[in-house]
Amino acid sequence: MQDNKKLSEIEIQDQKIIENKELNLLEALIPVVLLMGMLAYNIFFAGGELLGTYSNQFILLTGGVIAAIVGFLNKVSITIMFNEILENLKSVLVPILILFLVGALAGTWLVSGVIPAMVYYGLQVLSPTIFLPASIIIASIISIATGSSWTTSATVGIALVGIGTALGIPTGMIAGAVISGAYFGDKMSPLSDTTNLAPAMAGTDLFTHIGYMTYTTVPTYIITLIVFSVLSLNIETTGSSDISGLLQSINSTFNITPYLFLVPLAVIFLIVTKTKPLIALGIGVILAGVFAFVFQPEILTSLSSSKGRSIFNAVFVDTEIVTDNNTLNELFSAGGMKGMLWTIFLICCAMVFGGIMDAIGALAKITKELLKMATSIFGLFFSTAMSCIGLNAIASDQYLAIVIPGKMFKKAFEDRELAPENLSRTLEDSGTVTSVLIPWNTCGAYQSSVLGVGVSEYAIFAVFNWLSPIMTLIFAAFQIKIRQLVKK
Repeated sequence: MQDNKKLSEIEIQDQKIIENKELNLLEALIPVVLLMGMLAYNIFFAGGELLGTYSNQFILLTGGVIAAIVGFLNKVSITIMFNEILENLKSVLVPILILFLVGALAGTWLVSGVIPAMVYYGLQVLSPTIFLPASIIIASIISIATGSSWTTSATVGIALVGIGTALGIPTGMIAGAVISGAYFGDKMSPLSDTTNLAPAMAGTDLFTHIGYMTYTTVPTYIITLIVFSVLSLNIETTGSSDISGLLQSINSTFNITPYLFLVPLAVIFLIVTKTKPLIALGIGVILAGVFAFVFQPEILTSLSSSKGRSIFNAVFVDTEIVTDNNTLNELFSAGGMKGMLWTIFLICCAMVFGGIMDAIGALAKITKELLKMATSIFGLFFSTAMSCIGLNAIASDQYLAIVIPGKMFKKAFEDRELAPENLSRTLEDSGTVTSVLIPWNTCGAYQSSVLGVGVSEYAIFAVFNWLSPIMTLIFAAFQIKIRQLVKK
């Protein structure tokens, strides 16, 4: 999902589940309960500013300190904790670099006119009545082709949020539609690393896994489309009367031409042809800089006395382009790499907490206790799903939410004579898609930062993501398409 460079293989080979016999369940839960309590208070009662702008980051570090104290009391050395923190931080190095490049991409795509062109033509093609379901389908196609929900959000996702905002559609709905489509494509694409990781952990092959996922994924996708079609028909937007004014403002500010679409098309082509995301996004930044010099010299001159400095600022710091329309003024601003720092700090702090929780054996302890609840077939599916969702919240990493339950529950599925694709499907239905619903998870932090919409705003509208684990549990409860092991 983040980097198509066989991240799944790296996780499978290197990921070790640390167990600690000295630790009991109550002790394992102490850091989790306190962390969730502090985060909940900060979000719901302090408006996210309990300790200033970086409140969530400080809270995650505090949770890490509490977990470390629990570890010290249970004979875990600081060396083990430090090593696990380093491993976690190493695992998010590529996502962090991608975040920096996405910030640069947003800035350069703005000053080059790429994003304004997407908004300009999108306003003429996508009417409010079909916008939301169309966004799901567009995001799905791009995500299936690239195998990456991250790339989808960084390209068409940004454009769709811009178009929808100009139409007056609530940003939470737009982001929910984009994320629903992006994660559908990510789940079903053979290019996705999580789609490769889940069957590898469960012991089945890739295409058996994808085919078996269709039973739960397609109904969930259809329901999502229906929900957003109903929303599109019932929301109040600015309507077509204001579109002509928006189009005129964009056209008078930027040099709009279809040639600008060569930049995003080049990035998508590179991703589809399995070019490393860092290289593909880097080329996207360079191309946009060149296109800015060619097509938007007036914009560059208006931003700074030096065109080169305008490009530099677009890559690294804030850029604001003023038009005669207030809606567009809010839309045509970007933070560059600097705008990604808050998210990067959040991810690093989450990795510190998750690393310490892993080092003291808390993740393994909590997962084992959930495994004990699996006294029936439904209980086994339920425990697996809850483990995935819980680890997305505790470890803040979707890979751990697939790897740890995959290893812990594999034998239990075999003992119940259930085919391994049951486990791989549950890991994807519960681990991959729910990661984006956790604000401090790497995926939640990324999507929120790239799309410019808070997790709390889009979570309820990310219908595909929260409905997926429910659907898989419904299938388990009614024994629908639960495949048994074929005895040789």
